[in-house]
Amino acid sequence: MPANIYSVASVREIDRIAIEEHNIAGYVLMNRAAASAVKAARERYPEANRWQVICGSGNNGGDGYVVARRAAHDGIVVSVLTMLDPGSLSGDAATAYEDFVADGGVVMPWSGELDAEATLIVDAMLGSGLEREVSGAFADAVSAINRHPAVVHALDIATGINGDSGKVMGNAVIAGLTTTFVGLKAGLFLGDGPNHSGEVSFDDLEIPAQCRSGIPAMFKRIDDQLLQRALPPRARGAHKGDFGHVLVIGGGPGMPGAARLCGEAALRSGAGRVSIATHPDHATLITATRPELMSHSVADKRALTPLLEKADVVAFGPGLGQSDWARDLFSLVSESVLPTVWDADALNLLANESNVVENRIITPHPGEAATLLSQSTAEIQADRPAVVKALSEQYGGIAVLKGAGTLISSDTGRPFICTSGNPGMAVPGMGDVLTGVIAAFLAQGLSLTDAASVGVEVHARAGDVAALAGERGMLASDVVSALQGVVNP
Repeated sequence: MPANIYSVASVREIDRIAIEEHNIAGYVLMNRAAASAVKAARERYPEANRWQVICGSGNNGGDGYVVARRAAHDGIVVSVLTMLDPGSLSGDAATAYEDFVADGGVVMPWSGELDAEATLIVDAMLGSGLEREVSGAFADAVSAINRHPAVVHALDIATGINGDSGKVMGNAVIAGLTTTFVGLKAGLFLGDGPNHSGEVSFDDLEIPAQCRSGIPAMFKRIDDQLLQRALPPRARGAHKGDFGHVLVIGGGPGMPGAARLCGEAALRSGAGRVSIATHPDHATLITATRPELMSHSVADKRALTPLLEKADVVAFGPGLGQSDWARDLFSLVSESVLPTVWDADALNLLANESNVVENRIITPHPGEAATLLSQSTAEIQADRPAVVKALSEQYGGIAVLKGAGTLISSDTGRPFICTSGNPGMAVPGMGDVLTGVIAAFLAQGLSLTDAASVGVEVHARAGDVAALAGERGMLASDVVSALQGVVNP
């Protein structure tokens, strides 16, 4: 898939430029879209030989008619339901309907029921142009599709999902596969979009690259090219001093595991040296369980000062807690000029003593972001792009808003988005691992923006490797074990 992710309006503009300025007929694009959709469905669901296509109005419905015609030519048993009078269609959608009927296709009006024997349902009702809540017969059709046992293939975007925000507009189809065209829409990756899109396949419909020139993207997806640029092969004569010294500060009373996970993740991500500044109760325990980590007993900030002087990068917060001990260390780290990654209780302490620091990466999950911005978690999730921007503006540096479709602010003003990862990563310790990964990349010389974006992607891809054994029951340490393979692209 491409790196750029667009608003619906921008994708429409790309489509317009292709048709009006590059003389590519709209119906040619519609046929290319349908061919791509049929190919994607047949590759993924080769046993599905009875399709039902539900068409709405506009080009999304037109795509559905061409999909039906092409699938029938391939020998698939196809039935088509329409949500609207086909006589109301115009332009390319009308042509698509007429060509389907001319080939012997039969179109039946929606009557409240689907083909009980269908093995694939094609959603071609509303597409990405939806601006109001789904209601009436369309809402009934969405509910019927979601009750049906067949797999669902959405064209462009699942009906009921806002193409820009990913918000469910009243009721939305839950697809197993979405084939989207021209440009990736933000709604596929934000909000509820991922839960309703399933696997996303993309086709640019052979639209020339110059049609996208000058069209601003909402986000940039973190792709292979970025990882390969940021993580080149190491020089043969390299030594550990070339790859930085990370100091992990955390592990308050009773919480040594978080600091250990963070430290080991930093090592597995290529940091040259990793020290742990932790509560005296368990400095020895951390060294015993991972001897490559240099664990130091820190009773107060006076003991922390010499460790800071030897470090290149600080990872602050894993297992920190909010005790007097934690607050004492916070008062010193807040004044540090070193590049830092803040997570967990470091963020909760920061919310109470807000400051702006430009050499810092903060990594809140939605609950922590709500605390930092004095909002509810629901407000955070309702507009994640605005939230990641607000976090960066209010606290300085780079903000990483974790969750499905993690967003990363950037020094260019255009956020990055991570489309890797899986639900198995929703377990304790996963944020501690991410903090260590990002800190390791800072220590190896990446900028704040690159360390945050590459770190998030590496962490997510390691999670996908770990999930090959199954998402349920995955541990944060499984992701740590997978990091080495991912950081050597």
